[in-house]
Amino acid sequence: MQNRDGLLLVVSGPAGVGKGTINGLMLERHSDIRMSVSVTTRKPRPGEIEGVHYFYRSEEEFLDMAKRGKFLEYMHVFGSHYYGTPRSFVESELSCGRSVMLEIDVQGALKVKSSFPDALLVFIAPPSMSQLKSRLIGRGTETPEQIERRSATAFEELRHISSFDYVIVNDVIDAAVSRFEAILRAERCRVSRNSDFIESIQKGVQ
Repeated sequence: MQNRDGLLLVVSGPAGVGKGTINGLMLERHSDIRMSVSVTTRKPRPGEIEGVHYFYRSEEEFLDMAKRGKFLEYMHVFGSHYYGTPRSFVESELSCGRSVMLEIDVQGALKVKSSFPDALLVFIAPPSMSQLKSRLIGRGTETPEQIERRSATAFEELRHISSFDYVIVNDVIDAAVSRFEAILRAERCRVSRNSDFIESIQKGVQ
């Protein structure tokens, strides 16, 4: 049978490019994809649930996990709280045939790739930098100075596209989602992901 194993999908791209919208639609359309649940040292906010929104751990517990290699990647945000992607959660979901989606920054994505080489790195790119800037302005949530900083950061992030496996241009949201779905279909047809089927059919078992 054609491979249906889960895939680790690592999605990055500049702020304002539409990562959250694309990922949300992928989750809606594909019941076999789960969003990764991170471990954090911050306290739960009202309504947040352990194992659904985050796995909440003390700083001591978090650093012990990091020391023992329990994270695919982790970071210290603004010098206050730690956030990390737990290896056990990802591997458990994948072993059950579910794909796991992880939305993180470029540096985090590259760390995941180094610790989990089978991960698929997908970069969401804007049609142009001018359109990205227009989207940031249209959100109305940032000051002109913040928009300039985000634009500068976007240019830096774009320099790393060659380190990713795929790039999706988010010009029209439905088209971008369709491209993402095409990537999943193609990856499941990859020869290296179908070694068991190939071996069985070559032996005449199928």
